[in-house]
Amino acid sequence: MVCRILAAAIGVASIAAAVVASAEPPAGAAACSGCHPASTRVTSPVPRLAGLDRAAIVRAMQDFRSGTRAGTVMDRIAKGFTEAEVQAIAAWYATQR
Repeated sequence: MVCRILAAAIGVASIAAAVVASAEPPAGAAACSGCHPASTRVTSPVPRLAGLDRAAIVRAMQDFRSGTRAGTVMDRIAKGFTEAEVQAIAAWYATQR
């Protein structure tokens, strides 16, 4: 009985994750794809955002915004997003694979 409930919960969670992963990106997320590669097959000094931890993306954006993390253009880009936009973009990228 417990195994069936656990299996059902895992199934529901998997379906929910798939729905979120296929959802349209939030405003501003499309701008990221200009530099950040979508494919794992691309070699780039710019990290791939898809699948990164949401908190790590938020922290990086906050660090770029405050100037504690150096970047060629990210400091200016990060300043263009509100905190709510950063949170939405980070949450969306964290669900992408």
